[in-house]
Formats: sequence, C-alpha cells, structure tokens
Amino acid sequence: MRVFRNCLFFLGMAVRNSNFLEDFSPRAYLQSTCPLPMQSNITGTKPVKNTQRKALLAACVAHVLHDGYTDQLYALLPVWQSEFGLSYAGLAVVRALYYGTMGGLQVPGDKLIARLSPRMALTLATFVAAAGYLVMALPFGFSNLCIGLVIAGVGSSVQHPRASLLVTNTYGKASRGPLGIYNFAGDLGKATFPAAVALLLPVFAWRPVVATMSLVGMVVAVALLALVPRQPFIARVENKSAAKRRNGRGFGLLLIIGALDTSTRMGYLLFLPFLLHARGGAGTVVGLGLALLFIGGALGKAACGWLGQHLGVMWSVIVTEAATALLMIATLVLPLVPMLAVLPLLGIVLNGTSSVLYATVPDLAPKGDIGRGFALFYTGVIGAGGLAPIAYGVIADHSNRTVGIVAAALTAAATIPLILALRPILERNRQSNNEPVAPVG
Repeated sequence: MRVFRNCLFFLGMAVRNSNFLEDFSPRAYLQSTCPLPMQSNITGTKPVKNTQRKALLAACVAHVLHDGYTDQLYALLPVWQSEFGLSYAGLAVVRALYYGTMGGLQVPGDKLIARLSPRMALTLATFVAAAGYLVMALPFGFSNLCIGLVIAGVGSSVQHPRASLLVTNTYGKASRGPLGIYNFAGDLGKATFPAAVALLLPVFAWRPVVATMSLVGMVVAVALLALVPRQPFIARVENKSAAKRRNGRGFGLLLIIGALDTSTRMGYLLFLPFLLHARGGAGTVVGLGLALLFIGGALGKAACGWLGQHLGVMWSVIVTEAATALLMIATLVLPLVPMLAVLPLLGIVLNGTSSVLYATVPDLAPKGDIGRGFALFYTGVIGAGGLAPIAYGVIADHSNRTVGIVAAALTAAATIPLILALRPILERNRQSNNEPVAPVG
C-alpha cells in the first residue's frame, strides 16, 4: 500500500506541475473548439484544467496498477515453478495465460465496453483484474491459478485503449504531452509492483502476497470512481468528416513502426544481462545496468511526448531511432564503466519513441475511431513484444550474441524510411482538418 501511495503522490505532482498543463486551454481556444451551445457555459479555464488533471491522474493511476500487475508476475514465476514443478516452457505458458489474454482481447474488449463511460469502464476493468488476482490467491491448486490469470488478463485488456482515449478526448490537439505522462506512469508500475512483491515473498507465502496485491487493485478501483470525472471535458481533436474518410493506410504504417520499435526494445533487453556479464559485471552490476536503462526509459517516455509536440513526429522518431541504433552498437565495443554511463541515454531513446507513436494514433485512427485505433495499436505492439525475443534468440543461437544485438539495432534503423513514408499522410490529414495539429517534422 505504501508503494502505491508513493506512486500516487508522484503522479499527482507530475500532473499538477507540468508546464503544458498550465499553458493549455485558454479561453479563446475553448471557444474555437467547443460547440456554440457550450461556449456560453465557459466562464473560465480553471474548471476545465481541473477536469483535465483529474482525468490524466486517473488514467495514470490505472496504468500504474495494470502494468504493475503485468510485470509482478516475473517475481512470482520462480515461486510457482518450485511449488507446481513447472518447466521453463510451462512458466512461459503460465505467463502467456495473462499476457496473451490481455493482448488478444484489446480490440474485442474495447468494443464490448464502448458504450460505458470512461469512469465505469476503467473501474470495472480494474475490479475484474483485481478479482483475478484474488482467485489466484485461493488454495485450490494449479488450475485455479490458471483461471485467475485469465480473469486478470481480461480485466487488464481494457485499460490501455480506454485510458488512452480518456486522455485524448480530454486534451484534444494538446494530448501528446499528457499521453507521454500516461505512458511514463506505466513504467512506475513496472518498477514498483515487482519490487514490492519481491520484498514481501521472503516474509510471507505467495498466496497472501497475491491477495494483498488484489486488495491494492480493489482500492484503486474505488479510487477511480472518485478520480475519473463523471462528465469529462471533451476537446475537439479534428474534423470528424475528414477522419471518417481515412482508409487506414497511414495507421498500418504507424502500427508497423510501433511493432518494430517494440521489437528493438525487447530484443536488446534479452541480450543486455549477458552483455554486461561478458564485460565482467557481477550480479549486482547487471542489476545496476538494467536499473540505469529503465530509469532512462521512464524519463524518455515522459520527455519524448513533449518532444513530439514541439519537434514533430517525423524528426522525433528519426532522432530517437537513429540514436537507439548507434548507442546499441556502441555498447558492443565500450568497456564496462563507459557502457554503464551510456545506458541511461540509451534508455531515453529506446523507450521514448513509444510516446511519440502512441500520441500519433488519434491522428491516424481508421475512420476516426480513436478507441479502436488504440486497441489495435496496443494489440500489435504487445504481440511484437512477445514474439521479438524468440526471433532474436533464434538469430543469436545460429550466430552469436553480437549478431543478435546488431539485428535489433538494424530493426530500429528500419523504422526511419517508414516514418518518412508516413510524413505525407500526416500532412494530408492536417490539411484536410484545416487546422494546425502537432507538427509533422
């Protein structure tokens, strides 16, 4: 519970003090984007800002919990292997029950609850995920564990598209920065929940630990009822008639870029511990290297959303992906200490591109259906994240680790011609909307 309170406090400070939140939504902007009947009700920007902040904080809290739920499984897998006598392949299947359900149900889950308000959708999804962990904690054997994992995966499948849509609808054309903070919040959950579980497992049996994490989820579900505005302010994102005419080609390119970006990240993470060990790093040094990369990654997710809003989509992706490829190659030749110094910088660009790409989904969603666009995009990147380590592992098995890392770096470089091909589509969308959206590059 203390870990969650600290995350909530940190997110509250980030949301409250971020510059783009202070600069967004002047009276003139609201009057230019709201329907005429609503303009008479606009007496100031403070109520709108408060609604936006509450919506962003709610989305971030949900992201912290659900990403934390996903990654805390890594801390539980060794315990389950020992108790249930699972092989490594068996562990992969157990993890896939949650991860595969969560990824595979992004689109159908989003469609199923599309008629629910963001408040009820996020609350219900969080409650179902927490209920799944509660089922896991019941002493009814391995089959019960598997059922709980599937239930939790069903709940978590809804969070990404619904929370992203809430932020996009609330901030409209200025959603890139807030989506970067939302993206960053997930990394807080990935860092804190597995650490909390790892600290509790030596003291308590795994079932009470899982039950405790389920209780955290129940508390978050109740908190979301208070945090998500009952009637969130909805800013106009673009011309609806123009959005409905999209054929999905630009979105397909964006999805391929997102999948390649995720594949690069997962491939490098597969080899990094072995690369550090080959440089003479002991177990603590390997842990330090991973921590430095993850810290840089969290910073990159928060910062690159702002970068995309000011530098433009094309140049942001080119800069981050080119830097990713170069720094990955650099880690192959640098000694241990300089390599450790480079890892936070690599983390910034390795993770930061995802914030730029996620924030571009509303600009390219097929037929203007932003919720379905986010669901499709998350399905693609989650699938790529699951398959990429296998592919890079096969490459390394048939050659060596260096070739595997070079292949991951080349994957990052392969996104550059794709983003260049995407640029004219983004420009046409901007022209069809007759308004200046985020710069293209």
